[in-house]
Amino acid sequence: MTTTPLVHVVDDDEDIRLSLELLLESVALEVETYANADAFLEDFAEDPGRPEVLLLDVRMPGMSGMALLERLRVQYPALPVIMITGHGDIDMAVRAMKLGAMDFITKPFGSQLLLDRIQEVLRRAAAPPVSAISAEEAAVRLGALTAREREIFELVVSGITNKAIALDLQISVRTVEAHRASIMEKTGSKSLVDLVLLSVVLNR
Repeated sequence: MTTTPLVHVVDDDEDIRLSLELLLESVALEVETYANADAFLEDFAEDPGRPEVLLLDVRMPGMSGMALLERLRVQYPALPVIMITGHGDIDMAVRAMKLGAMDFITKPFGSQLLLDRIQEVLRRAAAPPVSAISAEEAAVRLGALTAREREIFELVVSGITNKAIALDLQISVRTVEAHRASIMEKTGSKSLVDLVLLSVVLNR
């Protein structure tokens, strides 16, 4: 039995598949790439004794990344998934987190960022479930927000941009950014992913 992590890459862009394969193999990770969701489902066989993670593009011809994620949550719920999205797909990424994806990364992304996120997801996947934040703790953190901050929090985790939030609430973008910074500090969040996870945990 091998314990070398295996990274599955599902992306319809051949250049992206090749560049990810070269990057991951350069840090001694094993890689399997697939041009579409059907090819992955046909080939994938779960190995409970081996660390695995799936890098999944949201938008693909045929079965979309979101549709594949829904299938996996039923067939292979233990497989950690990182969604790869464009900047316009944040709302999809939020829905993906609610479907069980462990992280999402927006294009374009740096090599080191991707490697760090893969290692973090592998670490979290191997940790006992009790390591996850509880609904009670999520409620305490969000309880520290003002009414306006909570309103902005809900809009942010729904995938709404700062500019759109500013227009909707009739405030400046700079004010939205200030509220977001306060939200991040009060909830102990370091990224949008952390905020989405708080929302997901609270609404389970």
